[in-house]
Amino acid sequence: MSARRIWRRVSTAAAVGSVGALLLSALTPAGAAQAERRAVPNRVDGMPVQEYVEKFDHPMGSQIAEVEGDRSTPDSKRAALRPQGIDVDGAPAQATVPGMDVSGHQQNVDWNHWWGQGKRFTFVKATEGTGYKNPYFAQQYNGSYDIGMIRGAYHFALPDRASGAAQANYFVDGGGGWSGDGKTLPGALDMEYNPYGAACYGLNQAQMAAWIRDFHDTYHSRTGRWPVIYTSTSWWNQCVGTAQSFGDTVPLWVARYSDSVGALPNGWGFHTFWQYTSSPIDQNSFNGAYDRLQALATG
Repeated sequence: MSARRIWRRVSTAAAVGSVGALLLSALTPAGAAQAERRAVPNRVDGMPVQEYVEKFDHPMGSQIAEVEGDRSTPDSKRAALRPQGIDVDGAPAQATVPGMDVSGHQQNVDWNHWWGQGKRFTFVKATEGTGYKNPYFAQQYNGSYDIGMIRGAYHFALPDRASGAAQANYFVDGGGGWSGDGKTLPGALDMEYNPYGAACYGLNQAQMAAWIRDFHDTYHSRTGRWPVIYTSTSWWNQCVGTAQSFGDTVPLWVARYSDSVGALPNGWGFHTFWQYTSSPIDQNSFNGAYDRLQALATG
């Protein structure tokens, strides 16, 4: 089953209960304000909202799962929840924190359900290229925060459509900024296989590295934080290689749907997040104790 179909299958189950919760919350003035923060339009660009999502929304890891496959097993989860060497502070990791990520395909997410499943952080898709904004972003981003999760936003890069700076600005303007509230992670840049054509978007390694640097620098100038970079080792080796290194500034979020993280992309000696499966929903672990995740959020 393709990653795209898996995401569609999960979206309805993940949304169960959210509509009722919004209706109940709307009975009070505070609830009405909260519901307004989470409002989802019926149509976007003249299309029904879900048709718009199906056409333009590429979930994080969807192309990695399509190209590299998902070989995760129950052992993958057990491995991902064990500390994996060095944490984001450069010290031996003492624990891990379970998390997830979502996009428009999950629609209105039932955050109570996922909190009950032990998830304590999430990344929510905000934007793609310079033409797509997740219509469910407010419900997902605010809802995860309200339930108590540490949350962040992510941007699906399309490097052949616009510059890194243009896409970083679009991301920040579309909800991908950062605040030092201790509950908001720096935004993540999703670098993976091209859903529309050649894997590396027609760029050579030096050009791709320069594109990422442009995004990296612009995001920092806008928010004061360096972005997280999400990628797979296979994609990075093919499309960036050793052209530039980002390990000195950027937390690595590695996608590998197997029983170990495996080799890391050039420039990183350790990972911060591991996306270890895409089934039945994208699941991640933070390589460190909860207070280290809070420290990353706080900056």
